[in-house]
Formats: sequence, C-alpha cells, structure tokens
Amino acid sequence: MKSKPINPTKYSYSQAFEVKKPAKLLFISGQIPESADGHIPENFTDQCLLAWANVEKQLKDANMRMSDLVKITIYLSDRKYREENYEIRKRVLTELNPAMTIIITGIYDAKWLLEIEAIAAT
Repeated sequence: MKSKPINPTKYSYSQAFEVKKPAKLLFISGQIPESADGHIPENFTDQCLLAWANVEKQLKDANMRMSDLVKITIYLSDRKYREENYEIRKRVLTELNPAMTIIITGIYDAKWLLEIEAIAAT
C-alpha cells in the first residue's frame, strides 16, 4: 500500500491522509479507558494511555501496527484535557501523522474522560 500524510502539522496529525489501493482496512470502535478486568484509572493521563493501549491491542490482534493508522477521532469529556491529550498523543504517535478530529462531548460512561476510535490501512 502506498500512503502519505497530506499537509502534516507539528501537532502529530495531518490535515489529510492519502491511501492508495489498500489491501486491508481496519475500523476500530471507540476504545475506552478501561482494562480487561474492568479497572478505570482516575486521572486523565492514565486513562489516555490505557485507551491508546487498547487501540494498539486491536491493531495487534489484526496483525497491524500503530504506523498503519490513517485516521483517529478522539472524544474528550472536557476541553480542559486538550493540552494533556496533545502531550500524550505526541508521545504515543511519535512521528506518525494520521488525519485526526477531536470532539468535546458527553461520553457514554461518566467515569471515562475520553474515548479513541481509529481507522488503519495496509
């Protein structure tokens, strides 16, 4: 597969992401900040890292990697998490620049401070 970010920003996302003739597409449902045993961390940093770990698990289970991400949508329960979310996203994605949208919204479970959904392609 040939892919490339279009107009990447310095904030670990691109304005667009081109994928030519993908062999495989994976649509990842919103990953929540809850562990397999039902534990939900109390603070945003731990919840964000757990949600990203859950995204990565779905990728691995589909024999894909974080570098296959082409689009992410992050739902934040409050805009006060905006900067912390950016710092963690930058750490997790390193040099990756998928297309991205962030939405401030009410989330299904009031204990969750964010949710992350994604699309990957190879």
